[in-house]
Amino acid sequence: MDIIEEAMRARSRELCKMRRALSDQDPADFESIRVIEADLRENEELLGRLHNQKVFYRPRNQAYVSG
Repeated sequence: MDIIEEAMRARSRELCKMRRALSDQDPADFESIRVIEADLRENEELLGRLHNQKVFYRPRNQAYVSG
């Protein structure tokens, strides 16, 4: 699971770099920007759904120490 999440975060970083390289002022870039932002949104939503499915362990018989 960690490998999948890390790969998705790397993809998000790559998409962010691509988005920053495009200009908001150039009409030729508008469609590319829309596609990149949709891809970013979809990636972040999937990461959120993966996070929500995790079961975090907390011992019941001992004092819990975080960290």
